Amino acid sequence: MKELLRSTDPTIIAFATALLEGEGIEVFDLDVHTSILEGSLGILPRRLMVRDADHFLASVVIRDNGIPTGR
Repeated sequence: MKELLRSTDPTIIAFATALLEGEGIEVFDLDVHTSILEGSLGILPRRLMVRDADHFLASVVIRDNGIPTGR
């Protein structure tokens, strides 16, 4: 698994997830419960992970759609 995206903005996470799933790339959303527990203050980012084999294609999809990666 490789980290593809890190963001505190839930709309970016949702948009990126929809784009990637539309391309047939399985996405794993990490830190969901932690970010909910912090009370939506936007302090703790959520991470989107993809399989190693899908990382290159997923990176292209994210970049081509102008999504900031938070790195």
